[in-house]
Amino acid sequence: MSAFAATKVDTQLDLNERRREALAKIDNAEFGWFHIRACLVAGVGFFTDAYDLFAINLVTPMLGIIYYGGTLPSDLDLGIKVAASVGTFLGQIGFGYLADRLGRKRMYGIELMIIIVATLGQALSGNGYVLSLPAALIVWRVIVGVGIGGDYPLSAVITAEFATTNRRGAMMAAVFAMQGFGYLTTGIVAIILLAAFKTSIVANPQNLDYVWRILIGFGCLPALVAVYFRLTIPETPRYVLDIENNLNKAERDVDVVLKGNNHLQSEDDGVVVQNPATAKGTFSDFCSYFSKWQNFKILFGTSLAWFCLDVAFYGIGLNNSFILSSINFGSVKGDYYTTNWNAAVGQIIIVLLGSVPGYWATVFTIERLGRVKIQLLGFFMSCVLFCVLGFAYNEIRNYSSALFVFLFAATQFFQNFGPNATTFVIPGEVFPTRYRSTGHGIAAGSGKLGAIIAQVGFSRLKDRGGSNAFIPQLLQIFALFMLVGLLVTFLIPETRGKTLEELSNEGDFAPHSNNNGLNDEEK
Repeated sequence: MSAFAATKVDTQLDLNERRREALAKIDNAEFGWFHIRACLVAGVGFFTDAYDLFAINLVTPMLGIIYYGGTLPSDLDLGIKVAASVGTFLGQIGFGYLADRLGRKRMYGIELMIIIVATLGQALSGNGYVLSLPAALIVWRVIVGVGIGGDYPLSAVITAEFATTNRRGAMMAAVFAMQGFGYLTTGIVAIILLAAFKTSIVANPQNLDYVWRILIGFGCLPALVAVYFRLTIPETPRYVLDIENNLNKAERDVDVVLKGNNHLQSEDDGVVVQNPATAKGTFSDFCSYFSKWQNFKILFGTSLAWFCLDVAFYGIGLNNSFILSSINFGSVKGDYYTTNWNAAVGQIIIVLLGSVPGYWATVFTIERLGRVKIQLLGFFMSCVLFCVLGFAYNEIRNYSSALFVFLFAATQFFQNFGPNATTFVIPGEVFPTRYRSTGHGIAAGSGKLGAIIAQVGFSRLKDRGGSNAFIPQLLQIFALFMLVGLLVTFLIPETRGKTLEELSNEGDFAPHSNNNGLNDEEK
């Protein structure tokens, strides 16, 4: 071997070793303030996302009372509810791709600004000669959905790439768990507003117009708090290493983020050192990577699992008022104030009994049980509970409304202590850096396709045979989707305790790229 060739090999080995050291510092760092800050900044976004998505549960009945004398026409109810899911699908795919192309930092915060503008647009919408109020709400909810969709891949990937290996799942689950508090807050704010306007609503139900506008507009406040911190969060060192291919900058960023005392780099700060072994993210490389079954099956498994979950999760979650009304828990004929009050209280009960405990059970157990076990358990229990509710619907409803609500809340618990959390976590871990955000966006977008199908199906089918008469059959259909989700989970690898580089499946796929600590048996 010539002296030049030997020097080139030594240089390459040195670059690979420096890359491994930089990544090891992130993976093995002590849990500190920066990690807490990253979770809080990302979590506030998910609080806002859930608030904006599920506040519409309580708003559409009010719109029916104010503008249609009782009930919102089914087509308009469907359009307003499904609009955000359509926008979310577009945002997840679009922001997922752009975060890999342009950078996590460059895109982070833009999605919150979209949410703020569109939320204010909803709250200030009115009837016009050209554009009716429902049409305006549909337009604004598509836009707010784009912002919400962008939050999914960005927050998941940024949290994953900053997290330590042993706490990555808990950090990502904690970010996602803020959805539960956002969902809960919609009911709390609604109750406060209804109590504040009680006298005027009883005197004239048109005063519910104040309530729904303030309820929607409140969603701007947490987003306003978080937007500055998102715009100032640093780029993830993994993106700098693997996509910008700037080793010196990545080493400095690691030290800054973790408050290290010494710099790892030997060259001057202004010198850009690139690793020629770093694989480039191109369309042909994307196709080549996912043409491998070991990689495609993970994308397929995470996407289909999320799709199946969201069919039931949004089919039920955005139609709680129909469920509660069907057991005479929500609606009081002729008493608009009590009807809306019961809907808000019913939502709070369900969230407190099921959603919030389920989210945090995942946070506290995900690093012990692992992602796949929790997902399998959640799908299995949800399937069983939907079968019980679907096949014994009338018997349970006639026996005890409280029992029905409890069982319904239990399905919420096992969806959140299960696939609703893990389908968010796993796609943020299993793809290589150059496709991590794109892969997460594809999986999340698949979920929103399921949500759209569920909302359209629920709206079209629920009244077959009479008002809410088809709900038992819909619950049975949801059980079937839970079974399919359980089966496709077996395509997904366990990610607990493994580095993001070990999970990328690139050890034998790209011999020209660095193999950062891959286990031999995984090759």
